[in-house]
Amino acid sequence: MAGKSKLPVLVLTSEEQQHIETLRTSRTAPVRAVERARVLWQYHMGDSPLAINRALNVSRVTIYHCLHKALAMGVDAALKDAFHRPREPVITGADKAWVVNLACTKPKELGYSAELWTRRTLAAHVRQQAEAAGHPSLSRAAKATVQRILDEQQLQPHKVKYYLERRDPEFESKMREVLMVYQEVMLQNQAAAEGSSTPAPTVITVSIDEKPGVQAIENTAPDLPPVPTEHPAVGRDYEYKRHGTLSILASLDLQDGHVIARVEERHRSREFVALLKDLDAYYPSEATIRIILDNHSAHISQETRAYLASRPNRFKYVHTPTHGSWLNLVETLFGKMARTFLRQIRVKSKAELKDRILLGIAEINAAPVVHRWKKFDLIVV
Repeated sequence: MAGKSKLPVLVLTSEEQQHIETLRTSRTAPVRAVERARVLWQYHMGDSPLAINRALNVSRVTIYHCLHKALAMGVDAALKDAFHRPREPVITGADKAWVVNLACTKPKELGYSAELWTRRTLAAHVRQQAEAAGHPSLSRAAKATVQRILDEQQLQPHKVKYYLERRDPEFESKMREVLMVYQEVMLQNQAAAEGSSTPAPTVITVSIDEKPGVQAIENTAPDLPPVPTEHPAVGRDYEYKRHGTLSILASLDLQDGHVIARVEERHRSREFVALLKDLDAYYPSEATIRIILDNHSAHISQETRAYLASRPNRFKYVHTPTHGSWLNLVETLFGKMARTFLRQIRVKSKAELKDRILLGIAEINAAPVVHRWKKFDLIVV
């Protein structure tokens, strides 16, 4: 049984009792204030410091410090920290700026083999060079210290975030031309959906691109079907066999969502010309086929231009900007293919892969979806 405390009795007014009672059960007040309120309350109720230590799991040093302040200066003083003048920081702003400057410099520029910093190597370099650089307070800086300095500036020199530099000086004008085409097609589709008597468009807009490198991969062991309560997913052996790659050349009709595509071993001028011939055979002879496409060499080669010259006024090119393939709506079609029938596909040959791709395209054409561009706020006025 705990002995009786030698400290005086803590006398509380009714207001102080009510304040401590509210504070000790609070879920929003600071933890230290709640802890001290519980100590004062239990001592006021007759518990000894030892009993309080066992009940609240608070150190006896903290308990006695709180009680001595309450008995000497009152309850309010016991609940708050005494004012103290903070010490000057050991690591100054100049020290932090030096670390940030190092983080913004590639390690290879300082004689290291690495391309990017790791937190460990950056901290080691800081410790090695701190004295010579005039920042002795960082001579024993731990990795966590360096990390806190970087976190203040939201720096992550150990990570890479890719971007695409605009190298086309006419990027804005070309982008505007493409988006104006999309806007025109959208208005045509809206008129057709509202039952307007507008005649069929004399200009048919399609979006063309290639998806190279579709791999023909064969399993070396059969897939295992899902089994309830045992393994819910399809089981697949890690080993596989490669049979090469194929390229998908696709044309997406922006009016009705119809897809015309070819699956080829390569994507040269002759394969692209074959796709143009498919378009020529599919659409009415009196219509102009407006093609949105990128600047691939096969699209503007001598062989392609020779074919285009043989069909005057039949095709019209609208080029996307260099490094602006994201403006081409056919990319959404390739994304749909990747999410549906190309996802985790396994075949025994390239011929089977070609048949499966063509079957998937036939399924898309069985229920075509009109692909729309929605961010017309990118149009430069």
